[in-house]
Amino acid sequence: MKEFIITKNDAGQRLDRFLGKAIPLLPSSLLQKYLRKKKVRINGKVAPRDIMLNVGDVLSVYINDEFFDSPSASNAYLKITKPSLDIIYEDKNIIIADKKAGLLCHESAAGESDNLISHIKAKLYLGGEWVPGKEASFVPALCNRIDKNTSGLVIAAKNASALRIINEKIRNFELEKIYICVVCGFVTPDFATLRNFLKKDDVSGKMLICNEESGGKLAITHYRVLCSSQSLSLLECRIETGRTHQIRAQLAHAGFPILGDPKYGNIKANKKYDEKQQLLHSYGLCFAFKDDAVELNYLKNARFKSSEIGFVSKYFPNCGFD
Repeated sequence: MKEFIITKNDAGQRLDRFLGKAIPLLPSSLLQKYLRKKKVRINGKVAPRDIMLNVGDVLSVYINDEFFDSPSASNAYLKITKPSLDIIYEDKNIIIADKKAGLLCHESAAGESDNLISHIKAKLYLGGEWVPGKEASFVPALCNRIDKNTSGLVIAAKNASALRIINEKIRNFELEKIYICVVCGFVTPDFATLRNFLKKDDVSGKMLICNEESGGKLAITHYRVLCSSQSLSLLECRIETGRTHQIRAQLAHAGFPILGDPKYGNIKANKKYDEKQQLLHSYGLCFAFKDDAVELNYLKNARFKSSEIGFVSKYFPNCGFD
């Protein structure tokens, strides 16, 4: 028998979903079988699988010990003794980090530790803010992600409540994300909205422009031109949707590929300027909350931005923007 005491980070979720994370070696079909056979009790009473957990609940799970042999979370962060992070903002609930281009957001299948979330986990673990042994299911997590070769702001949640709230705000379009990029060509008009349907091509791995009937998902990007020079333009992009490669695919389709983009870019221009990764940066975040954000209400209308963007000063040294 294994006993779990529900903490704040574990509360507010269904029993079966909690157990799926707390006991990852237990197959889902077997978990449902144990629930049907009343081998899981809450505070001494048989519990249905969809009951919501509360702080202080005591779960008694009567299953074989073999399913508890391995931890649920990746241990890659344990390899990091000196976390390397550029933190723009931090409080008791969230971290906003400025990710460098070339760094993955998440752990690789091989357990490589040099990624953003592993450095964040290591920071919280070494600082005593996150104690894995006391957490049955929660691990610090990223609320948004950006491509490996895209740089910029990423939000991480330190607790389950913050993670649920930020994820909900992202789904409800209450988190404004602002990007800066360098594109090939002189862009016209100066302001425009790109509306396309995107669908992934499994062969090339690219997001293709298609129509809704073929299974495409709507992508909306607003852009404005900040500067133009040397047959290049500096754009600010605000996205309403968060589709994979959205900005890269839409701008390339419009005839203004991002400089350095190896997948959607202009090969000749990339070679001319010797750029091997896309000059795209997640520059700003605004917590544009419309509804109650509970513990995170203090972040309403808060704005955060990167302190410096190297490729802007390289190509547009006299272009100031905010």
